[in-house]
Amino acid sequence: MALIKSISGIRGTIGGKPGKSLTPIDVVKFTTAYAAWINTQGTNKKIIIGRDGRISGGLVRNLVTATLQSMDCEVVDLGLSTTPTVEMAVKMEDAGGGIILTASHNPREWNALKLLNKDGEFISAAEGQWILDYAENTEPAYADITKLGSLTEDNTYIEKHIAVILAHPLVDVAAISKMKFGVVVDAVNSTGAISVLPLLRALGVDDVTVINEEVTGHFAHNPEPLPENLIELCSVVEKTNAHLGIAVDPDVDRLCFVCEDGSLFGEEYTLVAIADYILSNKKGNTVSNLSSTRALKDVTEKHGGQYFPSAVGEVNVVRKMREVNAVIGGEGNGGVIVPELHYGRDAMIGIALFLTHLAKSGKSVKALRSTYPSYFISKNKIELEEGTDVKGIFEQIKNKYSKQPINTEDGLRIDFDNDWVHLRTSNTEPIIRIYSESGSETTANNIARRIMADIGEMMKA
Repeated sequence: MALIKSISGIRGTIGGKPGKSLTPIDVVKFTTAYAAWINTQGTNKKIIIGRDGRISGGLVRNLVTATLQSMDCEVVDLGLSTTPTVEMAVKMEDAGGGIILTASHNPREWNALKLLNKDGEFISAAEGQWILDYAENTEPAYADITKLGSLTEDNTYIEKHIAVILAHPLVDVAAISKMKFGVVVDAVNSTGAISVLPLLRALGVDDVTVINEEVTGHFAHNPEPLPENLIELCSVVEKTNAHLGIAVDPDVDRLCFVCEDGSLFGEEYTLVAIADYILSNKKGNTVSNLSSTRALKDVTEKHGGQYFPSAVGEVNVVRKMREVNAVIGGEGNGGVIVPELHYGRDAMIGIALFLTHLAKSGKSVKALRSTYPSYFISKNKIELEEGTDVKGIFEQIKNKYSKQPINTEDGLRIDFDNDWVHLRTSNTEPIIRIYSESGSETTANNIARRIMADIGEMMKA
């Protein structure tokens, strides 16, 4: 059992003891704290909620809506929805905030409360800390019978989301429709089935095969869209002679593609390809986090723009995008942020822009992938003993490689010509994550091994 209380939300496994996992008491406790924070913001008390398809969604939804009503909030429930749809609905409804009930890529036993501000964006670190402090230290007062909030249901927002995507100037429905793409979608038994399929139909894609389509929350495989979890999708794409495959996570904010031969396009290259298309039509800057592929920098500079790295985490990417007025940004996990729609990762606009890019390129998915630089990222971690002086270790690493360009915005990133390594501690585990990238898989692994050996020696010392 686990309960992870972070500045961006509350995540945990369902059941168990209060304070140790995500129990009904914990859901009420942190929803109350969020509602109390809303009351300090000087905004209206309208709160948008929506959930992915996981098994516990209905239960958590009932607890959240009842708690918000008990805090005199006006609740608008979108029902089964997607993270980006809820984010857009907050703005469209001029609401004071929103809560998304999803544990994203985590397995079915998990759920979470993801907390949004009035702009439909994840709350800041300071705001998140206020909510955590309130939950732990304040005895709340609930509304009496004359001040209970309202609850309305609105299942129209996926349609509204799709309408906004179709209106985007770089989405070309005619070009997509003309290509008569054959597409296989892995909906992973969640809300991708009720969002991606109607989006493809609206884009003029009629030849669609959906696997794991029933929205049961009994995920057919680990729901994180990683290579080892997409074996079925790759196989179906190849067997049906489809043009491409599409995989999303349970809340539809992460996106990756499969080539026509069943090979993976690479989730790191989802953002790269879409940025290439946007930048070919609109000059500007780009942002991704420090652990994402440098291919985005290459593509950005090719189009005359400037690339900026950010700390890991969507809220950090968004902050940097605003600072540098980026036209597109995101993360290497298949998260694409198109600010003209909203400042949140959105697989649906990603699909529409990618298909437009593919249609206009006249290339197959495999051929399109070959137009981008090929880098390999090696992902590793070191478990920390209790009492390990991580700051001291990072300082020693920094001194050892002081002749190299170093970024300390989020942990420690060291650049070596065209290669890099990024070290950062986890917010949820006693580990150091070590990501390294090179044009050679062997070199990327060797860089990681070298740094891990350095850390091992420093820990012993």
